[in-house]
Amino acid sequence: SLKARYIIKQLRGLRYDHEVETEVGHFVMGGAAQRQEQPNTSAVLKEMLGKSKLKMLLISSICLQMGQQLCGINAVFYYSTTFFEGVIDNPLVGTTIVGAVNVLATYVALLLMDRCGRRTLILWSSGGMFVACIFIVLALLGFMGNMVALVSVNVYVTFFEIGLGPIPWLIVAEMFDGKYVAAAMGISSQINWACNFIVGLVFPYMNLYLGPYSFGPFALVLLATFVFAATILPETAGTTPEELAAEMVRKNSKSVVYQANEEHAGAIDQEWRKAMEQLMKEEEDEMK
Repeated sequence: SLKARYIIKQLRGLRYDHEVETEVGHFVMGGAAQRQEQPNTSAVLKEMLGKSKLKMLLISSICLQMGQQLCGINAVFYYSTTFFEGVIDNPLVGTTIVGAVNVLATYVALLLMDRCGRRTLILWSSGGMFVACIFIVLALLGFMGNMVALVSVNVYVTFFEIGLGPIPWLIVAEMFDGKYVAAAMGISSQINWACNFIVGLVFPYMNLYLGPYSFGPFALVLLATFVFAATILPETAGTTPEELAAEMVRKNSKSVVYQANEEHAGAIDQEWRKAMEQLMKEEEDEMK
């Protein structure tokens, strides 16, 4: 419609009306592409499992999701008050400290996410959490003071937030082409929540029967995650978001979906000018 073209012209800051027609062509083709039939999820999943490269990427995504939950982070968040009983005088203070550290560590993760590679952050995260688990167990066994246990738990949470916390969700979209992202993200989410449920259900029994060694299984998972990241996990952060955005702009500026004939540009401009004057007059009449 004329109104839509007028809005596009104002929004894009276009000077010539034949440029508006080019932009309209982009919108029309983009809308047609979105209306195309979406691939069946089961067919996409079958294709992913049938191609060795895609299958390895899917396995990598699933392993990261399992590592994120089976590392025991939600055991800390769910049962921190119970865990800090006997460690500090007021367990609620420990829970509050853990929450505050979690927020601050998330901000640190924002600063590091694009400066370091995804794989590097996973290695630092799983390695740091593994060491923190060792100190937690030693502190609970009485080899170190209770303050060491408190500090180690917060170090554990900090290292989680810089790697294993955000990256398993981020890396799926970076690993797969657009047609595979929905299926891969769906499977990853299911695995993540299933492992979350298992940890939440099992940790009280681990704490009951393993006592000070309750973080031992989490340390083994973190060690396995570290080895997996060091040997198998691919690096997805090849470029920064700024470079990706610049590349998109460069590609789009060279792509021509619809181009008005330059010989008729003057006629189009004149026709547009009359249409815009009529449209603006109608809008002024409506406002009176």
